[in-house]
Amino acid sequence: MEISRIRALRGPNLWSRHTAIEALVTCDDAERLPADPAAFEARLRARFPGIGTLQPIGRREPMSMAHALALSALALQAQAGCPVSFSRTSQTVDSGVFQVVVQYSEEAVGRLALELGAGLCEAALHDAPYDAEAALARLRELDEDVRLGPSTGAIVDAAVARGIPCRRLTEGSLVQFGWGSRQRRIQAAEIDRTGAIAETIAQDKELTKQLLEAAGVPVPRGRPVHDLDDAWKAMREIGQPVVVKPQDGNQGKGVTVNVDTREHLDIAYRAAAEISDDVMVERFIPGHDFRLLVVGKHLVAAARREPPHVIGDGVHTVRELVDLVNTDPRRGDGHATSLTRIRFDEIALARLAAQGYDAASVPPAGTRVVLRNNANLSTGGTATDVTDDVHPMVAARAVEAARMVGLDICGVDVVCESVLRPLEDQGGGIVEVNAAPGLRMHLTPSFGRGRPVGEAVIAEMYPDGGDGRIPVVAVTGTNGKTTTVRLIAHLLEGDGKRVGMTNTDGVYVAGERIDTGDCSGPRSARNVLMHPDVDAAVFETARGGLLREGLAFDRCQVAVVTNIGQGDHLGLNYITTVEDLAVLKRVVVQNVAPDGMAVLNAADPIVARMAEGCPGAVTFFAVDCSGPVMAGHRARGRRVVYVDRGAIVAAEGKFEHRLPLAGVPITRSGTIGFQVENAMAAVGAGWALGLPWSIIEAGLASFVNDAGKVPGRFNVMNHRGATVIADYGHNPDAILALARAVEAMPAQRRSVVISGAGDRRDEDIRQQTEILGQVFDDVILYQDQCQRGRADGEVLALLRQGLEGAARTRSVQEVHGEFLAIDVALEALRPGDLCLILIDQVEEALEHITARIATHNPVAAAA
Repeated sequence: MEISRIRALRGPNLWSRHTAIEALVTCDDAERLPADPAAFEARLRARFPGIGTLQPIGRREPMSMAHALALSALALQAQAGCPVSFSRTSQTVDSGVFQVVVQYSEEAVGRLALELGAGLCEAALHDAPYDAEAALARLRELDEDVRLGPSTGAIVDAAVARGIPCRRLTEGSLVQFGWGSRQRRIQAAEIDRTGAIAETIAQDKELTKQLLEAAGVPVPRGRPVHDLDDAWKAMREIGQPVVVKPQDGNQGKGVTVNVDTREHLDIAYRAAAEISDDVMVERFIPGHDFRLLVVGKHLVAAARREPPHVIGDGVHTVRELVDLVNTDPRRGDGHATSLTRIRFDEIALARLAAQGYDAASVPPAGTRVVLRNNANLSTGGTATDVTDDVHPMVAARAVEAARMVGLDICGVDVVCESVLRPLEDQGGGIVEVNAAPGLRMHLTPSFGRGRPVGEAVIAEMYPDGGDGRIPVVAVTGTNGKTTTVRLIAHLLEGDGKRVGMTNTDGVYVAGERIDTGDCSGPRSARNVLMHPDVDAAVFETARGGLLREGLAFDRCQVAVVTNIGQGDHLGLNYITTVEDLAVLKRVVVQNVAPDGMAVLNAADPIVARMAEGCPGAVTFFAVDCSGPVMAGHRARGRRVVYVDRGAIVAAEGKFEHRLPLAGVPITRSGTIGFQVENAMAAVGAGWALGLPWSIIEAGLASFVNDAGKVPGRFNVMNHRGATVIADYGHNPDAILALARAVEAMPAQRRSVVISGAGDRRDEDIRQQTEILGQVFDDVILYQDQCQRGRADGEVLALLRQGLEGAARTRSVQEVHGEFLAIDVALEALRPGDLCLILIDQVEEALEHITARIATHNPVAAAA
């Protein structure tokens, strides 16, 4: 079994809305159909009993190694604790070649699961040993390493529940919520609004105390110390017991409390000095350790923390008791689990000694033995939720402390006998203020109920109840995508929006191109959604990016499908038929928001059928409103866009709005049919976005598809009294649309310059010149730079075949090189002629054409 072309589908895709690993799997005859399927299944199940059902109800095709691989990779992840449930295996048109798709929650874990699943299947096939427990352990360990920690994860989960899109920006805990100008970011439990100064203050324990004391908040007496002798001096000044801690620490690291001897002080000082060069000694306040969580101006959770301890049973040693406690499945290393394992170190041993024990001591039954006085969960402590017990005055003090330091999310450490009474009444105080506090103790306390602290953070970031989304328009289809994308973006710009746009020419933000080349894939779209200056986004969504990674977004406000027609790029990546292509393209329609709109070409039956899978509403467009799809939709009072008496008409129920085609320059008063369709699609999108009709009308009137704004999309120029049209059309549907447009334009003699892309089917290449031969007098064939797997001259031969028996063409020339072919065509033009140049290198070819025109007619070029 050979696994190749592994892809990570990071958004909604051809197979599902889930993130997934897609692999191409090639099986030989024995792997495609094991000689004894029952025996193979038995061996597979014996090695991994958790694999589940291998023959889903309703599936008739035989079990192959590829099917077993998909089920194994999915089950291994599920057994390792990953929330996954989807897999699929699809036979391709190539014998023994399958597409295997397996959902993942963490990409690295999904890739490893595929690798381990392959090993499991091979072991079952060859009756070899397989260590399933070791495989699961590897997956669990990797999952724990790469997934978000509990604090960040809780905030992300709350955002997802609110419908806020999330994107992890690093392998750590930096996460973006929302898109464009509505985005917000967090780092662990710290939000982007929190300033670096506030965080710096929180890390400086002495400065924090000074500020809190100035605000009248009770704090313990203490001071920074320079060395161990100074620490001993401070301890005597303050009086035992004391707390020793790093001056700029966090998460309780290096903190030792209830220090009352010189020996204990030595250990505590060294522990603090390992974390920071600056150490503080302050008065130890007797009582319980409480953590109060403040978000914004509110106390949202509180917990009483207990230091790590064991209860003697008169049988086991302290070390054995600790080992027993650490077997609790809730305890793990780090912060990924709800509790942390208790560890032995010098501080633990010193604390034992202070109680008269060592690691080998056997405490009497019922005796509480403390391993640390520091009650942080990171040292193995426990937490009990006391949120409902906090006195209003205690809560107010915590909020005052957070605001004094300047933290939006703040963990306030309080020591007192009880949170039921004001701190001043019991000699309690605030001992520390923490930026980016851990939320674990509030989410899953050892005792009591968890609190929705993630929701509180999201409510603070989005107080208006918003979802952080900007309008997103996704445009797909076979032809017309780029022009439609640019026109929709132009309409939005007319409404004062800063628009992010991707297409085959580049990435644009607020009118400035920030990237070049074919940027119609999800990576470019994600970059736009990450840009803070984008108020709305319009994405050209091409087939290649959809196949490679899926969509860049979880849903869009508007999806536009211009057409499918005869398709394009058929035969590549197992998209072999028009129906296959339609299944892929309809992904954008299936991921329209429930309150969004799909704008679909009703004249294309395959596109019209996509309406069935749209979660939102549908606007149909077509030149003719009398067809069954348009007529039925309009009869039901739904939105349609069509052409009537020289105007684009937008209608819904009794509402109608007319936009005269004479005011839409790209249509040449309605004579260029494919531009009329592009304009109708843009009108439907602008209407769905709620743009005022005055803005839509002004945008249509001011949009010009010249070589500067829409390069390679029916750019019309004048050369010595002749008309020159440059276009990037490169499939039969596009050629047919161009031919019809040219036929509607007056010309004494028509010529065309064309090549063909080698990655198209033979019939697609031939069909292009079959169409052109009916319309053009002269044809110049050229061989472009990249033959894409074709032999030299093969594409030209196919193009010549298409011209055999042409009704109109009388002259055919072959030229090697795109620019030379352009020169030959331009040189032959006479006043009144028309030349269509089908360019391959869009920007370079347009520069060449405009330069030649400028040389011969500088006035016209300047105009």
